[in-house]
Amino acid sequence: MSDTSITRRVTAADIARSLGISRATVGFVLNDTPGQTISAATRLRVVEEAKRLGYRPHSAARALASGRTHLILMVLPDWPLDFTLRRNIEEASLALDEAGYSLITYTPHPTGAARPLWETLEPDVVMSLTGFAPEQVASIRAAGISTIIPDPDAPADRAYVEDGPRLQVEHLVALGHRRIAFAGSRDPRLADLVSTRRATFQHAAAALGLEPALTADFDYADAAVPELIAHWRDAGVTAVAAYNDDIAATTLGAALRLGLHVPEDLAVIGYDDTPLATMIEPQLSTVRIDTAGLGRFSAALAISAATGRPAPEVGPEFTSELIVRASTRPATASEPSR
Repeated sequence: MSDTSITRRVTAADIARSLGISRATVGFVLNDTPGQTISAATRLRVVEEAKRLGYRPHSAARALASGRTHLILMVLPDWPLDFTLRRNIEEASLALDEAGYSLITYTPHPTGAARPLWETLEPDVVMSLTGFAPEQVASIRAAGISTIIPDPDAPADRAYVEDGPRLQVEHLVALGHRRIAFAGSRDPRLADLVSTRRATFQHAAAALGLEPALTADFDYADAAVPELIAHWRDAGVTAVAAYNDDIAATTLGAALRLGLHVPEDLAVIGYDDTPLATMIEPQLSTVRIDTAGLGRFSAALAISAATGRPAPEVGPEFTSELIVRASTRPATASEPSR
């Protein structure tokens, strides 16, 4: 019969015995307890001995002692996990990790019956990219979590307002286009976002004296897109502003299949500046959003809320930037051609 050895978790008491110092001193060092007069030499000895012995903090005990789990729960809307959203989450996760926090994402579904993760994990902060419904706020607070971002009891002074549709309109008008269409996504999960960008686009167009834009929603697999583009061209449309780069690329492809020249016959501008924008020809003009910066800002906001520090100031990550490429150019005086 072979011997079986069981590796026991190394504890702070083991480190104390190895060094011949008190358990309390080791605990103060490992927990970085403020207000303690422990010499730098002793701190270094404790840290080095902890590494040598393979000490790993017990997360549950640590959370019980400190009242904090160092977990940040980000509640995601039921959106497609596209390039921009992934980049936002990745940057937030990296920034939180550097500060000693773990980011966990969670997407509630309207038809789901699963127990909310905020009840299971007891995170230090629950945050959302879009805000919470009143019943969600009640559920989070019932779980004993008081730190919610955005704060449902505070004014939305940090609400992110997308200015990209205005940049799209102003760019196309500056190039001489007066009849511009708006192409949205048919994905039902994006309905609110599409509606918001369309409304912002129409408002900006009206402010510049344009008539209401022709609009339609479709997806990349919609076989009727060429017919729609042909209809828009017959109506005098010389430019299309798209909800995102995917829809812009679909519009551009349909125009080329019709025999149209982009941008001579039809200018196309996208949104988000994803890698796709430079992977097609002609390359897409688009609107760039600092999704990485917004992710880092979300992380800083969560850390400030968890630690009681002042909230970060809103910076340039909240601005949009027009990126001009080959898919837009001055409008021509020629008749629509197909």
